[in-house]
Amino acid sequence: MTHQFTETVVEFEDQDVSPEILREVAEEAVRLAGSYVLEAFREQMVVAHKRDRHDLVTEHDRASEKIITEFLLRLCPQWRIVGEEDGLQGGDPTVTWFIDPIDGTSNFAQGLAFFCISVGVEVDGTIVAGAVYNPFSEELFTADDTGAYLNGKLLRAPTAQPQDSATLLTGYPSARDLTLDGSAATDELGQLIAAFSSVRRTGSGALSLCHVAAGWTDATIGFSTHPWDVAAASLIVHRAGGSYRPIWLDKTEGAGAHLAPGYVALAPGANYPLLEQIVSQVEQRRQRATAKN
Repeated sequence: MTHQFTETVVEFEDQDVSPEILREVAEEAVRLAGSYVLEAFREQMVVAHKRDRHDLVTEHDRASEKIITEFLLRLCPQWRIVGEEDGLQGGDPTVTWFIDPIDGTSNFAQGLAFFCISVGVEVDGTIVAGAVYNPFSEELFTADDTGAYLNGKLLRAPTAQPQDSATLLTGYPSARDLTLDGSAATDELGQLIAAFSSVRRTGSGALSLCHVAAGWTDATIGFSTHPWDVAAASLIVHRAGGSYRPIWLDKTEGAGAHLAPGYVALAPGANYPLLEQIVSQVEQRRQRATAKN
């Protein structure tokens, strides 16, 4: 089997493809979409809302996903695609690609340069390769079974800072979290702000996870996530030597960590009891609420 992605697309004859080659496919996919997205950044664009005013989508989210999907299906029409915008597109579930065409759409739409394209691939229920690309900074994070990489160089997360010197990246509480958890959410955020050296809301879960892998932050949590948000980045954290723990909240525990609606990711050696306590509190509240219903 031969493959050359940029100049000539060659169909894979079967789905028995190594994680290393799947990583190459993911890299090419995010670069293709990244070139398009970068050209559109800070230009006039059509912005709409999905669930509410906090959940934005642009014409470029859909176009980016189309670029990636068409590229993947030209390589192998049997592959299954799960995209944020277009959902599930058929195929054999043996190989499933999770696509976030622009993770951090609100940042992208408002001209904030913290967004990425994320593509992760699952084989027989396990994430085996992925790529996360910030086209603005030209930072390409990737992983397969050989390790994690940043722009092709092996990536290893350094030891975490002590809590009072550490930085936490979090999307919690989101508007949805406030609806579900009420004042408890703001109380918990206050505790985290007081305990950590700095707490930041970045707007991109995938890039936040990659920052843990790179050692640019010490921890990140999220409680309103989807498989396409974390499929690639969770593997990057793990292969870089950090930890990624799924938080199942109101869902039944499943086989793949990327299917959980929440997560906590830590740099090596992190010891943050308060963070773990708050994660546990959120999980227990959501489970009690589900049981009542």
